[in-house]
Amino acid sequence: MAVVLGLDAKLLRGAAGQTGTTEVSNVKDLTLNLESGEADVTTRATKGWRATVATLKDASLEFGILYDTEDEDFKAFSDAYFNNTPLALFVTDGGGSGLDADFSITGFSVEQPLEEALTVQVTAKPTASTRAPAWKTAGE
Repeated sequence: MAVVLGLDAKLLRGAAGQTGTTEVSNVKDLTLNLESGEADVTTRATKGWRATVATLKDASLEFGILYDTEDEDFKAFSDAYFNNTPLALFVTDGGGSGLDADFSITGFSVEQPLEEALTVQVTAKPTASTRAPAWKTAGE
């Protein structure tokens, strides 16, 4: 089993409509949330067991970046949030596998801890686009 470290993972950004290629070096901890809706397909044939099938998939990204108004990554996420413009983001394990989609920046929360650097907590969700979100596997 190969262990993959979080520090080897990458977040790549770019113009909406294409896979992001610019590495976001200012990113701190990142969480990729993946969930599916559910439909109840229970029938008498399931013999007293509830049966469920997955329906629509849902994704969101949550990550922190340093508050640095001169940093290109900070500017890109700030502009995307305040101007309601989509960004292409590719969340990869560092080996080329991960989620590739155009995202809307839906959260841009500035944290001002007393003894730490200012950070921004960014939330991003897939948006309407000319391309559907896709899970890429290394080597494809």
